[in-house]
Parts: sequence; structure tokens; C-alpha cells
Amino acid sequence: MQGAQRNSLRLLQWMMAASLALPIALFVFASRISYTSTNDIADREIERTLDVAHEHALKVFETIDRSLAEINEVVRGLPDDAIRAREPALHQRLKRLTDSLPQLKSAWIFDADGRSLVNSLVSPPPEQRFADRDYFLAHVDHSIGTFIGTPLTPRPPYQGARFFGVSRRRDSDDGRFIGVIQASVLPEYFESFYGRIGTDPGSFFAIGRTDGTVLAHFPRLDRDLRLDPAGPVGQKIAAHPDHGLMTIDWASDGIERRIGYRRVAEYPIYVSAGLETSAIRARWYATIGQHLVFGVPATALLFLLLALAFRRTQHLQAEAAARREAEEALKHSQRLEALGQLTGGVAHDFNNLLTVIRASVDLLNRPQLTEERRQRYVTAIADAVARAAKLTSQLLAFARRQTLKPEVFDVGARIRSLHDMLATLLGSAIEIAIRLPAEPCLVNADAGQFETALINMATNARDAMQGKGRITFAVQPATTVPDSLAHLVGSHGFVSIAVSDTGIGIPAARLGRIFEPFFTTKQVGHGTGLGLSQVFGFARQSGGEVTVISEVGQGSTFSLYLPRVPADLLPQRQAPNTAPALAGSGMSVLVVEDNIELANFAADGLTELGYSITLVDNATDALAELVVDADRFDVVFSDVVMPGMTGLDLAHAIGDRGIGVPVVLTTGYSEALAQERSLGFDLVQKPYSIEELSQVLYRAARLRRVRDGAAE
Repeated sequence: MQGAQRNSLRLLQWMMAASLALPIALFVFASRISYTSTNDIADREIERTLDVAHEHALKVFETIDRSLAEINEVVRGLPDDAIRAREPALHQRLKRLTDSLPQLKSAWIFDADGRSLVNSLVSPPPEQRFADRDYFLAHVDHSIGTFIGTPLTPRPPYQGARFFGVSRRRDSDDGRFIGVIQASVLPEYFESFYGRIGTDPGSFFAIGRTDGTVLAHFPRLDRDLRLDPAGPVGQKIAAHPDHGLMTIDWASDGIERRIGYRRVAEYPIYVSAGLETSAIRARWYATIGQHLVFGVPATALLFLLLALAFRRTQHLQAEAAARREAEEALKHSQRLEALGQLTGGVAHDFNNLLTVIRASVDLLNRPQLTEERRQRYVTAIADAVARAAKLTSQLLAFARRQTLKPEVFDVGARIRSLHDMLATLLGSAIEIAIRLPAEPCLVNADAGQFETALINMATNARDAMQGKGRITFAVQPATTVPDSLAHLVGSHGFVSIAVSDTGIGIPAARLGRIFEPFFTTKQVGHGTGLGLSQVFGFARQSGGEVTVISEVGQGSTFSLYLPRVPADLLPQRQAPNTAPALAGSGMSVLVVEDNIELANFAADGLTELGYSITLVDNATDALAELVVDADRFDVVFSDVVMPGMTGLDLAHAIGDRGIGVPVVLTTGYSEALAQERSLGFDLVQKPYSIEELSQVLYRAARLRRVRDGAAE
């Protein structure tokens, strides 16, 4: 009996020690996990905030660039005396421009000596030279496009906030330098915007030039700041020039921050967003504090109960075991629930498609299957793959990372085919009117993105009418075009697609911002502000423009302008997905694919069609094969996304070396292909069929044989 009691007491003593040691160990373990999680969450927040800051900066500089181009078009070919003669009217025009763009302090037109011919501040301008300013000097010797200067202080008699110049060169018809057009941009505009989005403690934003000059800074600085290109920030950017994350002591105040940076498209500008590491640690401390609030009292209470129940060891052990099992079960169920919520939405659609494919494969494996049922199951698999590819394409398009696939189509016919879908989307209370011209209006653009843009404009009109009213879709050859397209009008002109509504209209103060990403007048949860931004991006990528005319209470009209193409370019209707495979007839194909399963699939299918296949798994080996004996191959078929040298790099290298073997590329998505619309190479989109692949390879290889005089 005493032995049993001693054992019980000894066991209880171990439990009392464990009641302290175990919570401490769990607390240390949980703290470590929480620390990693807190830093990961902070990095994701920085990336999301950086996305907003990057889109905002890109929109601002594109708007300024477009405004400078418009001013340049107004005074193009005018001598200085003519500009001075029209100074009052030009002054009013520049003043209206700066009044409409809050980021601008002023706009100027200078002559070749740096004297102000016109500005938006005073009329007439004082006789004063600005030839020593960086925004002027940068253009004197040669044309450099758009120049972004350093922060400057207004020169008397002009006063006010500091600014930095964005300028473009004025050239005569024979290319001589005749002056500069400049816009003074307010750093405080960016700082105010950053103040609105940077509400978290320790938020940080900066925008600066590639040479390290900081143009705007949040929190605001009372002095100029220029980062050393050889310093930590410069070294990081040199190693990763497009974007990155780093933890550094910031030069202006010595505070350690976690900072993300990204280059703004083609401009020599970087935007940065970040958080003070002390603020990130404060979040972690808050999380740990919550653990302590509940953990310390619970541990103390457990220890007290064990001490008071010294003689009831067995009962307390059973009770503690039951409690631990219940807690573990609860934690396990909570983890499963969170995981289900995270993956359920995306997995649902793909699982439906995989179910169709799996069931069809199982049915195809059954014996004595009739040809009709076999064909039905094969068709079901093909349809499911096509829907999965379309779903992937839609996800990429929503992320605005889809490679544009231009095709020639009739705008009127495309809108007519969308009538039923638009009627369902807009609702029965909205009347739809479609006005189409008698003649075809053909454009060369991405048809899917065109439909998305049309739906975005229609949805925007529906919301403006609160679900009741009339929407008119009107297509016609454009008789007039926006100023930004005036210099692009060719022999075929543009097609205008106008979407008009009877809604509440848009206030004039908001017209200049409606195409900005994330800008929306709708309530929280009723719009992302990305719809009209997609329309703007599609129009610009397609070589066109989008404009809006609106009056409060009188509705709005959005006009999309796309370059028109001749009617004889409209392709004949065909069914490419059902076109038969083409035999290779001994044509030799160099297949470059790092995914061995996909490579074997393509090689086996092409071999059965009579192609001679040479398979390599990287672009470097493929280039070596071509250098040794390029005449062995009729065509190169390469994946784009591969480690090291990409397929696109390989294609360029083949062209640079003068190797006359045509290149066919394949990809599901590539950043390079998304940014370059015209590459000069045939492209097979993943997922592809052997039939589709054989047609493209046969066409490319046969063109080479015809060119080399070896056609059959």
C-alpha cells in the first residue's frame, strides 16, 4: 500500500513538474511558430500594399506622360512667336490641365534658351530663364524621351511646395532642339496618398529614381535624401532589379524596416512599401501576450489543483487525460475546418473537371466498349480539359497576366452573339439596344479580352442605373478619335464601340480617376475598382483608347476605340479543334522540354505521325545540337518556361546565330510573352493536342523546305 502511495506521490510530483515545464515548452514552440507566421503575414501585407502603390505610381506617370504628349501635339510645328501670340489661350489650357490633375503643381512650355513661353501659373510669364534646371538640361544634347528630375524648390517669384519635374523635348520638323515641355509634380501628392493607405503603425513608403534620389517619402522628411548606389539598398536592387524584399536600416532615420520595392514599368522609378520591424515585433508581442493571458492563469490553476489533490492522483490523472484529449480533438477539428475553407473554393471547380476525366478513363477501360460510347467518353475528356484550360485562362486574365492572343473579328457580329448573355447578366428590367453599321467593322484584338471589357462596361452601366433603365451598344467607324490617337490614325482608321446608359452619371471631379486601378464609388463589398481598369488596359495594349462622357443625372457614354483592319483580313470560319493531325513524312523535330512526362507525350504522339524526334531537356543542350548540325532539323519545338535559358532565350539565340531553323514555342503562361505582343514565333498554348501540335509543326517545317528549295 505504501509502495503504491509512494509511486502515486512520485507520479504526482512528476506531473506537478510537468505542469510547469510543458506549458513553458509549448509556449516557446508556439512563440517560434507565431514569430514565423507574423513575419510571413507582414511580407504578404507589404506585397499587397506595394501592388497598390505600384499601380498608383504607374497610373500617375502614364497620365502625366500622356498630358505632356498632348501639349506637345498642340504646339508642334509652331514657332516661338506663334506660341507667345497664343499665350493667353495656351495658359488657360495648361491651367485646366493642372487643375484636373491633383498631382501637378504647374505645367510649362520653354524655348530653346530656357525661357518660359507659357505656364499654368501666371499670364504672361515673367522674363526669366530656367536653362540650368535638370529637367531642361537633360534634353539639350539629345532626345531621351520622358525625363524625371530631382526635387527642386520654386525659383522666385514663384512660391509654394517643392516639386520634381517630368519633361519631354520639343523638336523641330528637322529634329533640332527648340525647347522643353515640363510638368511640376508634387511629392506631397504621393505622400498624402501613402498616408491614406498606410494606416498600420510603422508604415513606410518611398518613391525614387534609379540613381537613388528619393522623390517622395512617408513618413515625410524635412530634407532631401539620396541613397548611395553602393549601399545596402543599391546592392540589393542591383542584384534583383525588378522587385524584391529586404530588411535594412533606412538611411533617413536609421530605423530598421522590412521593405519591398518594385520598378515602375519602363520609367526609371522605383516604389517601395514596408513596415518597421519594431511594428512587426509588436504584433508578435501582442500575439504572445494573448497566449500568456490565458496560459499563465491556466498553468497556475493547474499547479494549484494538483497540489490540493495530492491524495487523489488517479482521479486527477484521468480527468487531465480526458481534458487533453478533448483539447487536441478541438484543435484538430479547427485546423481541418480552416484548411477546408482555404482550399475549397479553388478546388471545387477543378475537382468537378477531374471527376469527369477520371470517370471517363474508368469507363474507357471497360471491356467490349462500343465505338459510340468510346467516342463519347473521349469527347467528355477533351471537353473537360478544354474547360480546365479556359478556367486557368480566366484566372490569369483576372490577374491581368494573360498573354493576349489577337485575332481578326467583326465587332458587330461579336456584340450580337453576346446579346443573350448580356440580357441574363443585366436583368429583365434593363432594355438592351444594339446599333450596328451595314458594313463589317473588323479589328485585330484579343476576342476574349474584348468580351470581358464589354461586360465590364455593361456591368458598370447596370450599377449606375441601379438595375433599371436602357443600355445602348453602338458600333460605327470612328469619324473622330481622341487626341492621344490622332498621330496613330492610319489608312483604315478606328472602330468606335460606344456603351451608353441612362444612369445617374459621373461627377466631373471623378471623371479623371475612374480608370485608376482600385478606384470605385461603390460601397465596400460591391466593387473592386478593377473593371474599368481592365477596359483601359485592354484598350492600350490593343493600340486603342477608351474615353467617357458623362453628366450627372443624364447618364454616361463609354467609347472604346480599336484600330480597324481591312475586310479581306477576316479569316474563313473553321474548326481548329477538330482539324485532323498532319503526318510528318520524315520531318525532323528537335523537342526541348524539361518535363519528361510531357516531353515523352509529345515525342510519342509525333513519332506515330511519322516525325523524327530528337529530345533534349534544356535549352543549352538544344543550342549545342543546332550549332553542331542545324541541317538535321526541320523545326525546333521548345517550352518557354525552363530553368536557366528559357525557350524564348533559345529562340533569340537561334536567330542571333543565323541558324535557319524555324522555332515553335509552347507555354501555359509566361511573363515574357505577356509583356511582348509580337515575338515573330509560332506559339502553341498549353494544354495542346497532338493534332493541333502537328499542324503547327508541319506548317513551320514545310515553310522552311519551300524556302530552301526542298519542297516535295
